[in-house]
Amino acid sequence: VQLQASGGGSVSTGGSLKLSCACRGGTFSTYVMAWFRQAPGKEREFVTGITWNGETTNYADPVKGRFTISRDNAKNVAFLQMNSLEPEDTAVYFCAADRTLWRRVVSTRTEEYTYWGPGTLVTVSS
Repeated sequence: VQLQASGGGSVSTGGSLKLSCACRGGTFSTYVMAWFRQAPGKEREFVTGITWNGETTNYADPVKGRFTISRDNAKNVAFLQMNSLEPEDTAVYFCAADRTLWRRVVSTRTEEYTYWGPGTLVTVSS
């Protein structure tokens, strides 16, 4: 399984970006998909995740109401729409897949995710 995130870039405070995570190989439609981020000097942290059927999502408190995760199982792609971006959102964003089939919960723990993409940088300037 290969994950490739794209869509990162530089924006000003209040701006928007949409990240994409393309999945090659495996069975994308059966995986929980998630986004994590890692800011300079900080540990990787959970941002949001979505179950295989899109019925359940989970968001970290700092991004609730601003970020939206979605997926297109027909195209093997997950998305992260980020609005009202703040300088504190500056980080490398990683997409990840939990290979447990048909899982109905979204874990916030990095250890639960088997497959990771290389990350895409998001920079928000004040």
